[in-house]
Amino acid sequence: MNTRLRTLCAALVLATVLPLTASAAVKVQSLSSPDGKLKAEISAGDKVSYSVKYNGTTVLSPSEISMTLEDGTVLGEGKVRKVTRGRVAIKNIPAVAYKKATVDNVYNWLTLNYRGYNIEFRAYDTGIAYRFVSTLLKGDFNVTGEKAEFNFPQDWKAWIPYERDQGTFEEQFFNSFENYYQHIKLSEWDKARLAFLPLVVEAPEGVKVIITESDLYNYPGMFLYGQGLGMKGVYAGYPKEEIVGGYHMLQGVIKSRENYIARAKAGQKFPWRIVGVVPEARQLTNFDMVWQLATPAADVDWSWIKPGKVAWDWWNDWNIKGVDFKAGINDDTYKYYIDFASSHGIEYVILDEGWAENNKTDLLLVVPEIHLEELVAYASQRNVGLILWAGHKAMDKDIDGLCKHFAEMGIKGFKVDFMNRDDQVVVEFYERMARTAAKYHLLVDFHGAFKPAGLYRTYPNVLNFEGVAGLEQMKWGAEKYDQVTYDVCIPFIRMAAGPMDYTQGAMRNACKGNARSINSEPMSQGTRCRQLAEYAVFEAPLTMLCDTPTAYIAEPECTEFIASFPTTWDETVPLCGEIGEYVAIARRKGNTWFVGALTDWNDRDLDLNLGFIGTGKQMTIFKDGINANRNANDYVRTEDTIPADGIVKIHMAQGGGWAAKINL
Repeated sequence: MNTRLRTLCAALVLATVLPLTASAAVKVQSLSSPDGKLKAEISAGDKVSYSVKYNGTTVLSPSEISMTLEDGTVLGEGKVRKVTRGRVAIKNIPAVAYKKATVDNVYNWLTLNYRGYNIEFRAYDTGIAYRFVSTLLKGDFNVTGEKAEFNFPQDWKAWIPYERDQGTFEEQFFNSFENYYQHIKLSEWDKARLAFLPLVVEAPEGVKVIITESDLYNYPGMFLYGQGLGMKGVYAGYPKEEIVGGYHMLQGVIKSRENYIARAKAGQKFPWRIVGVVPEARQLTNFDMVWQLATPAADVDWSWIKPGKVAWDWWNDWNIKGVDFKAGINDDTYKYYIDFASSHGIEYVILDEGWAENNKTDLLLVVPEIHLEELVAYASQRNVGLILWAGHKAMDKDIDGLCKHFAEMGIKGFKVDFMNRDDQVVVEFYERMARTAAKYHLLVDFHGAFKPAGLYRTYPNVLNFEGVAGLEQMKWGAEKYDQVTYDVCIPFIRMAAGPMDYTQGAMRNACKGNARSINSEPMSQGTRCRQLAEYAVFEAPLTMLCDTPTAYIAEPECTEFIASFPTTWDETVPLCGEIGEYVAIARRKGNTWFVGALTDWNDRDLDLNLGFIGTGKQMTIFKDGINANRNANDYVRTEDTIPADGIVKIHMAQGGGWAAKINL
């Protein structure tokens, strides 16, 4: 029995399941969280609905749920045969490549048992979740629709991530899941637009309600559509006719769809619908329900998975200087990136778009300027791994053959891009890609991707997902997008679903109103220290260094600090924060703590309680310089100690940040 299995078995000893059968005549069931603060009331009469209270206050009004099959059968209507309930308490589950070393999975559960299917509910201290489960022994079936309502008692405000390009719902189903948030009342929802997950609603007394999903397999992802004081789920239809097209012939373009949303099988478990409820915004930065509800990874040896930092080429446009060769997509340029990575202990270099011929949808057609075997050998001698960018349809032509070919060459993983959908066909591609890559010990970074929905637990070799309007937006939208405000939204919303391929690390920094879109010399909004702090705040087991090696070489102090950051963690502690205003997070790896804080476009003073780390501990601090409001590159590196009261007072400039490294 391997170490991981022994640990997991030890954890399972603590689990308790207490089945209880209730009369089918009892139509309203209550399910409370282990701490008793959350309570779901489930009505199972002719239709099924549920509501949620937090500390006695309604945070979700009665909301109907059902699933309709192609033959007209409606799951969620009819007589409940029995109700079972119980409790599970599994402690210290090992987590691979996550924001903490172990996770507890403690919840109360209730199951409505029907003929041929069940509806399962779970109550955690941080939220309520439910899903449909087929109990059929054989037979395929099609799902034509699913009702998932989320109704609220008042016209509260929400952080709504609309699909960016307005159009028909069909047109909105084809998107990159990159967004900026609208902070508006529920009743102000634009009825022409869909939103994607996660989404946060603000309840009274600082309580936050987050809606997302987990264990998404063989089923489309859920969009949301506003309806009065609530919203309902919307799903892309199953593709009927798909052609290769789009960007450089790398995308699947849907010409028509079936009249159903999913092809299902007997015994299928459908996605968990999550209504997370936390008393403070900061707790969303340490939210585990997506991981907890996902299918566990197979009990095999995952020790080959090596998260790490990545020297990245595309954002900085291969724009190096001071060399005796022409920079670009060629062997000499990548050897330069490899040398830089090796000299700074950076684990990987990505060969992004351009190493394979464009418009050919064939990853075996390498451009003549690149000799992959030579680069792999060069990198291996310097303890650097290479990761290849790949378009969706080029990879989908022969996932097994391509993974086998490049793994045997010594490539360490793929950055797969331009899926730009989450219908069932693409969701199934994600799982096939993850499973096949794991077979050949390859890492996966999904770009042009929908939000994480549990895949990273089931296949921990999947390290990153985009589904975020990351720093790449500054290459073309620096004048029109408010990246600084967005940066203090996503830790509470998008990041609650899982890791995000944001790609920070810019060494050209601009104050408010000064940022410009320059493809070959891009810059960030906000201060230098903001970029440094993002390595502590943002989660990404493959963490990019987005700028050019020569930019980092010119800034050795900042580069050394960035290079010292881990990319996965043993412990995460949310310190403080409010959505759209500021955030501060502490993370530990081994005997070292890293702390990061970000603010919006306002100067901000914060008191960070770091007493739990240990008073008197030495801190290496990077803080905004006194002139950072007019020169975003202005910063100060200093040393200090955690004071006796544990309160570290910090100041951040407009669009600023603060970061510290603390050795125990």
